[in-house]
Amino acid sequence: MRPCRLRSLLLGALLAVALPSALPAELAGVTLAPTVSLDGRTLILNGAGIRTRFLFKVYVAGLYLSQPSDEAVRVLDSREPRRIELRMLRELDADTLFAALESGLRANLTAAELAGFAPRIAELDEIFRRVGKAASGDRITLDVDARGVTISVNEQRQGRLDDAAFARALLSIWLGAHPVDSALKRALLGGKGE
Repeated sequence: MRPCRLRSLLLGALLAVALPSALPAELAGVTLAPTVSLDGRTLILNGAGIRTRFLFKVYVAGLYLSQPSDEAVRVLDSREPRRIELRMLRELDADTLFAALESGLRANLTAAELAGFAPRIAELDEIFRRVGKAASGDRITLDVDARGVTISVNEQRQGRLDDAAFARALLSIWLGAHPVDSALKRALLGGKGE
């Protein structure tokens, strides 16, 4: 094979591995868009996976970032816009949904941090009580920026929590040291490192 052609093939292979896929992800019959727009920025689907609980598929989750990353701490500490998108595969009432989020917070925060976030946790509870329930097919998004997090259901804004540290804590539910589902964490990080 000629050196020029070999270089072209190697470069093509390297780019295919290094660049994120522009194709949508499909899991459990749910298709996640390859990109989303947030605050005027285009975010790419970094990874996606299925949250299971007691063998039941609960939701498909996707993590959108401005730049691909397989490092959880880097994603958590970023000041760039980020999105966690949950596509519900079964119905959950507000109490169950909030309890799952609260459990994820408890697993990743100290008692002092939890106490400090008590007002924010109460606001989060109120947001999900207003929502009432998440039906199968519903789309819940947590849009995180440098100032906090906006929570939407089916593209309808439900609430905003202006607290960057609490927004990071929410992301730790899926990406923290004690994620709600370690296989899901790996999938959100592109199937790579913890």
